[in-house]
Amino acid sequence: MFIDHVRITITSGAGGHGHISFRREKYVPNGGPNGGDGGRGGDIIFVADTGINTLMDFRYKKKFAAQPGSNGGGSNCSGKNGADLVLKVPVGTLVRYGWDSEDGEKGMVMADLNAPGERRVLAKGGRGGRGNQHFATPSRQAPKFCEDGRPGKEYKVTLELKLIADAGIIGFPNAGKSTLLSRVTAAKPKIADYQFTTLAPNLGVVRLDYTQSIRDGASYATEFVLADIPGLIEGASQGVGLGFDFLRHIERTRLLLHVVDAARLEDDELTPVQAVEKINAELAQFNPALLERPQILVANKIDLPIDPVHMEELQQYAAARGWLCFAISGATGQGMPELVRGVANALAGLPPIAHYEPDYETYFEPERRGDFITVEKDSESGIFRVEGPGIERMLGYTNLADERGFAFFQRFLREKGIIDKLEELGIEENDTVQLYEHEFDYWK
Repeated sequence: MFIDHVRITITSGAGGHGHISFRREKYVPNGGPNGGDGGRGGDIIFVADTGINTLMDFRYKKKFAAQPGSNGGGSNCSGKNGADLVLKVPVGTLVRYGWDSEDGEKGMVMADLNAPGERRVLAKGGRGGRGNQHFATPSRQAPKFCEDGRPGKEYKVTLELKLIADAGIIGFPNAGKSTLLSRVTAAKPKIADYQFTTLAPNLGVVRLDYTQSIRDGASYATEFVLADIPGLIEGASQGVGLGFDFLRHIERTRLLLHVVDAARLEDDELTPVQAVEKINAELAQFNPALLERPQILVANKIDLPIDPVHMEELQQYAAARGWLCFAISGATGQGMPELVRGVANALAGLPPIAHYEPDYETYFEPERRGDFITVEKDSESGIFRVEGPGIERMLGYTNLADERGFAFFQRFLREKGIIDKLEELGIEENDTVQLYEHEFDYWK
């Protein structure tokens, strides 16, 4: 089954906690602190793998977590680092921050894995906490506190597969897109005379005879990748038919081959030109930038009776927009060589396949630097909240259950001006002060 859009949750490993211990040996009555550090938590790493062509592995399992780091031990023994979790995805996978909404709203790009073997760390593991050996000073030779490990990062992300193809074949159902792909590549798509035969995009590689390219004196690409996109219908950009699921695969293509049934019968509702305009209107609603993509019109089924008026209108329509127009027959192969050379020549002058630059940096919430501290009063609950990197670090290595640790905590609040700020905000005795997960009653 072809799966190209999934929502998952990734969580990096938490860092292990530091350890509190002291050297205890015979004839060494006052050994110093020797608590070891906690291990680093594992990272979440995405890798683009050429051996995978679908996001099927993420369809049923939705939560992925790396291993946490181990806690530190005595005798300066550090904890073991947590193992990284490597998630393999198809080449062309886009990772977005947050879960895409049902109405098409998309999150910011975290990574675009469009190169084989590309690796991206998208959730860094938490740093391990330091043992009490790091907190010994001349005046504090037996610290009874250590540092907790930092928690891992958790992100809800959307994985969106956009096929890597040089040219995409678009058009109404039964226009002959799959037949065209089977004619010029070794791909074997399912072909039948009913709508939506193609339920998933198909890829094929077109290889040109290099000696023929030299003889013609043209700068053809010697090979290119062609994608057959399932048939679009009116309303595809709103999810009608199969279009909403597969329009995303057009976004990476450098060139669009717009296949139209040139042998439309008199009782058909649309002329070939009107059919082209309907499909382009859906492209514009899905992503207006797609209309700027070069197109080549492919008038198919010329082995059947053709209305010359419709054919002339199609050629004039293409000429007015600077597009090439080729008449072919997918059934007999007529016009195929000319079309392939025209596509290869057009691709030779186009920029590389689109790459999405990340607009949401992950480590992304990098560890905040500085010692700024915020002191605020919640108007509804009356609770005073104290937050900031300096507070987090202080709570990480201060043992509030220890008398000396708590005294150090009180001095910290006074020296940093936090008590003064609380008093400016009107704090009174027995009011609650919240420092992250800790709550205290204020008293003078």
